[in-house]
Amino acid sequence: MKPAILVVDDERAICIAIQRLLTVRGYEVDTAPSAEAAVEKLGQSVFHLVIMDLSMGKMSGMDLLAWVKQNAPETAVIMITAYGSEKTAVDAMKLGASDYVPKPFDNDELELKVARVLDSMAAKRENRLLREQVESSYRFENLIGKSPPMQRVFDVIRKVANSDLTVLVRGPSGTGKELVANAIHYNSSRRGKALVKVNCAAFSRELVESELFGHEKGAFTGATGTKEGKFEIADGGTLFLDEIGDMALETQAKILRVLQEKELERVGGNRTIKVDVRIIAATNQDLEAKTRDGSFREDLFYRLNVVPIVLPPLKDRPGDMPFLIAHFLEKASQRLGRPQRALSPAATRALLAHEWKGNVRELEHAIEQAVVLASGDEIDLPDLPSALTADAGVAAVAIGGGLDDDGPQTSFKEAKQRVVEQFERQFIEEALERHGGNISKAAEEMGMYRQHLQGKLAEYGIDAASYRSRAPGS
Repeated sequence: MKPAILVVDDERAICIAIQRLLTVRGYEVDTAPSAEAAVEKLGQSVFHLVIMDLSMGKMSGMDLLAWVKQNAPETAVIMITAYGSEKTAVDAMKLGASDYVPKPFDNDELELKVARVLDSMAAKRENRLLREQVESSYRFENLIGKSPPMQRVFDVIRKVANSDLTVLVRGPSGTGKELVANAIHYNSSRRGKALVKVNCAAFSRELVESELFGHEKGAFTGATGTKEGKFEIADGGTLFLDEIGDMALETQAKILRVLQEKELERVGGNRTIKVDVRIIAATNQDLEAKTRDGSFREDLFYRLNVVPIVLPPLKDRPGDMPFLIAHFLEKASQRLGRPQRALSPAATRALLAHEWKGNVRELEHAIEQAVVLASGDEIDLPDLPSALTADAGVAAVAIGGGLDDDGPQTSFKEAKQRVVEQFERQFIEEALERHGGNISKAAEEMGMYRQHLQGKLAEYGIDAASYRSRAPGS
């Protein structure tokens, strides 16, 4: 998208000269003969930069500068000053002008300052968009999971991240769909640009279209100015459309057009705007069923479902529980400024036995509560949410421990070891099955030495030969 520049000067010849100069350099340039006319144009369109004369008519350049800073704070300003008015120009910069050029100005100097100011504003804009994200690291390693289902997810992310393919992330609420979007974006060539997120279920149809595509002044009640949409803001980067299944059919049609044509029009506008945006969408709904009942466009579904990533519920990845618990304990202790405490055996059993309908998000919140409430040497059952306390007895059975009159018999270390062993056995068996009992290939896939894998087979009593008849094609 070309930067838009407004030149404001009551000398028509200067407006035309600057317009010709900058248009040749690839900018979109409009002109205004007065500050009053500039205010009208700034209310109708979005400009990245205003180049204005300091001395104009009834409304001066300083008055227009004050208006821009109040009503269009993301628009940069370069002042044009007459000879001997450098002090006034410095005062203008104190009020928010980015730079100034004296009359008569040198074309090369003006071009250089325009490029420098626009680059600076673009950097500030991207920093503002990313500010809320800098508290968390979006490294790939922050996705926790060693179970086979999660390893398959990681494999797809690694392969697709540095492409521009559209990704549809599916899975129950709380499984980490937004984390997947983060991992894809920040491991892609677009990581230097913004990752913009929109919750499609949080807005009405009218508002979600304004959020996505922007709007022109007067497009609807309350539209007192022109606004860029998320597609424009994400230009060059990635747009994450969360809860895409809740989007209205009319909006779906407009999304489809952007995906196909890479262009859009703001609400209430008729100007076509080109955008370069990668789409990552997410949903916890059955989109195939919604296409059958007509509530989701089939053509949009196929456009979004180029690379599907399905996140498993926590109940389908029990082997990841010890790693997730340890990760969230450390993370919560650091963020909340609390000492890192160990889990008591009773608390461990409750966490392992709970159904976790809210999946990983529910687990994280439960541990955050426990970290805050714990006051002893370790986190105990009363520190956990009340819904988990009823699971304490069930947990003992689930991990092979038990409760009797003498108290808990299974330590956290023992509980973790048993779950890890269960995961490790399953992981090895699945690898052997994929490779028809070939120990060398299974070891290579798992990143193990062949001798190490043979030791594990002996430890768990697994017969690799029994998997040869299960080889694909046999």
